[in-house]
Amino acid sequence: MTQLDAARAGTITDAMERVAERERVDPEFVRQQVADGQAVIPTNVNHDRLDPMVIGREFATKVNANIGNSEESGDSETELEKLHTAVHHGADTVMDLSTGSDLDEIRTANLAHSPVPIGTVPIYEAVTRVEDPTELTTERLLSVIEKQAQQGVDYMTIHAGVRLEHLPLTDGRTTGIVSRGGSILAKWMEDNQAENPLYTAFDEICAILSEYDVTISLGDGLRPGSLADAGDPAQYAELETLGELTRRAWDHGVQVMVEGPGHVPMDEIAGQVERQQSVCDGAPFYVLGPLVTDIAPGYDHITSAIGATEAARAGAAMLCYVTPKEHLGLPDAEDVRDGLAAYRIAAHAADVANGREGAREWDDALSEARYAFDWQRQFELALDPERARAFHDQTLPGDNYETARFCSMCGVEFCSMRIDQDARDEGGMDEIEIDDTDGTDPETSQAAAVNRPPVGTHDTAAGPTDSPGADD
Repeated sequence: MTQLDAARAGTITDAMERVAERERVDPEFVRQQVADGQAVIPTNVNHDRLDPMVIGREFATKVNANIGNSEESGDSETELEKLHTAVHHGADTVMDLSTGSDLDEIRTANLAHSPVPIGTVPIYEAVTRVEDPTELTTERLLSVIEKQAQQGVDYMTIHAGVRLEHLPLTDGRTTGIVSRGGSILAKWMEDNQAENPLYTAFDEICAILSEYDVTISLGDGLRPGSLADAGDPAQYAELETLGELTRRAWDHGVQVMVEGPGHVPMDEIAGQVERQQSVCDGAPFYVLGPLVTDIAPGYDHITSAIGATEAARAGAAMLCYVTPKEHLGLPDAEDVRDGLAAYRIAAHAADVANGREGAREWDDALSEARYAFDWQRQFELALDPERARAFHDQTLPGDNYETARFCSMCGVEFCSMRIDQDARDEGGMDEIEIDDTDGTDPETSQAAAVNRPPVGTHDTAAGPTDSPGADD
C-alpha cells in the first residue's frame, strides 16, 4: 500500500512514526493529515537510504534544493558534491533536474547517497531520448516514468495540467511560457495538434506511481515568469485542471502536492496561496519563490526568499529555493549553500510568524548567547555555523577573542551590549533575568527538527531502515 492507502486504512506506518518523531507530534495526527490529503510523505519503496519526512501546512515549513547538470556543465561527481552541500546545509528534499549526459548514473548515485527524498522531472530525460521533442510518444513518457520509479525516485513533477485549450491564453504574455516542461509540452501540442500526453495518460501514470509509492508533484507549466504575467487567465486555467488531477490521483491512492509560481507581486501572494488551497482541496502547496520583483539578476535568492516567506506564512508547505544564479547560469555548490541559507531563513521566519510550536525558541536561545557574549554558543546556534565563525574571525581571529565582550563592528568602547551590561552591574538599571538558569534550549522544545539547531545533516540512524552512510 502507499502511505495514503495505509493512512486511509487507519494504519500508522514506520514512516509516519519517524515523521512524528521528527516533527514532535502524535503519530495519529500524521496519519490523519496524510489520509486527508493535507500532507505527503514522499517515500519510494525502493529508496532504502531515505529518512522519511513530511510536507504539509500543519508541519514545519520545508525547503527543497534543485541540483542537476546541463549539456554545458556537470557530471556525477559534481552533482554528488551539490547533493552533499544541500543535505549538509539543511535541504529537506532535493530535486535532480539534470538535462545533460549520464542521467541514469547521476540519478543512481544521488539515490544511493541521499537520506532526503529525491525528486525528478521525467520529461527532461524523455526529451533526451528523441531527436526532436515533437517525436515524444506516450509510451516513451510512461517508460521513463516507470524506470525512474523503479530506481527509487520519491516524487516526480508531472506537467499534466497544461492543456491544448490553455495555450491561446498565453498570447500577449510578457515572458511567455517559462517552465521547461511546460514549454516542451506546449510545442508538442502545437506541432501535433493533440492534447497533452501527460493529461491523456494520467491514469496510467498514477498506476505506476502507486505501485512504487511515488508522490506526484503536479507541475505548474504555465506559471508566471514575470510580475506582469502573475495571476493571468493561463495560470488560473491550469490551476483548475490541477485541482481535477489532484482528486484523480487521490482516487488511485497516490500522494499529491501541487506546484506554484513563479513571479508574483508581494501583495498578491497570500491570495494565490489561498486560491490553490481552495481549488486543490488543501493538497500541500510547493512554491518556487515566488520572486517579488524582476529587477535583481544575481540576487534572486533574496527577491524570491522575500516572497517565499510570505507564501509560507499564508500556508505554503514547501519552498523551492532559488539561488543567486537563477536566470543566469547553472548553480555550483556555493550557490546551493547561499540559496539554502536564504530559504531556511524564509521557512523559519514563516514558522515563527505562524506561531509554530517551539520555533521561536531557536531565536531566543541565540539572542541569549549573543547578549552573554558566548561566541561559541552563538556559532553552534547559527543557521550556518561555519560562515558565522569565519566572518567573526576575519577581523578578530584567535581564541582570545571568543570570550571578548565586543566584536569588530563597534569595538570595545562602543559595544552597546557591553555598555548596557556595565550599567546594569552598576545598579543603574534592573538586571535582565532569563527564566531558566541554563537559558532557552531548542532541543527540549516541541519544535520540529528543522526548527532546532544546528541545521545540517538528517540523521538516518533513527529511521525505520538501517541505511549505510548516515554521516553524509
